[in-house]
Amino acid sequence: MEVKTNLVIENLDPKFLYTWKGTRYEDEVEYHSHDYLEFAFVLSGTGKYRIEDEIYDIREGDFIVFNPGVKHQALVLKDNEVPTTEFFVGCSKLQFPGYPMNVLPTPDGAHIIHTTGELQQRLFKLCSSMDAERAARRPGRYFMLKSYLIQILVLMIREQCEPAPAVGGFSFESVNKKYLVEQMVNYMEDHYSEKISLDQIAENMYLSPFYISKIFKSETGDTPIRHLINIRLGKAKELLENGYDGSIQEVAALVGYDDAYHFSKLFKKHYNITPTQAKKGNGA
Repeated sequence: MEVKTNLVIENLDPKFLYTWKGTRYEDEVEYHSHDYLEFAFVLSGTGKYRIEDEIYDIREGDFIVFNPGVKHQALVLKDNEVPTTEFFVGCSKLQFPGYPMNVLPTPDGAHIIHTTGELQQRLFKLCSSMDAERAARRPGRYFMLKSYLIQILVLMIREQCEPAPAVGGFSFESVNKKYLVEQMVNYMEDHYSEKISLDQIAENMYLSPFYISKIFKSETGDTPIRHLINIRLGKAKELLENGYDGSIQEVAALVGYDDAYHFSKLFKKHYNITPTQAKKGNGA
């Protein structure tokens, strides 16, 4: 099925049905199909799909289209260290002129579209926004979700009808990783005074803990938790150097530590002086 270059997309009015995000550790039980459109975006990891009795490899950034009647079943790679985390969206009442109801046109009827560059980054952001909106349950939730759905549909049609010229000079894979690391660092900078775990950081990044730890280490040479400790200790040192007159327990609490003794041990190991010595050294 070749996509028509003059495909009309100005009158899209689909019905949003659902979203689901999850990490797959077992094969999907049923080999099944739907009478509506379902698509999935692979947020991280690698895996396989059985689609119309063919086996396809999938990886981060893949956009998978399950048009009505297309039988599919998710499969898990054996001994895979990074299982797939996928974001699913279902919709109905989707009509493109010249195509059956609820069919999303793809080049040559492809079930899997490998995204890169700006398109991949925008899909990451839209899936994250949809998942946050679904969880928030605020007034107007359905219409917000529908608006994100329409943006995804338009992006995918634009990509097929108006291919963007290739951009040379860098690998987007590294840019995407840098973007994720920047988001993680920003989150730590904003929430260092709170209780933060690797699982919590991963949840806010909509990725698996293993994956973000691996990416963070490859980009920075450090682990996310070690980086968080460095931020906290740096903030504590700044407080002490600026003459904060509270107790060491209070300083510890301000940078996210309930245990002043544990905080003091980390501080001494990092700066080779105790928090009390740092305080005294600055005229306190």
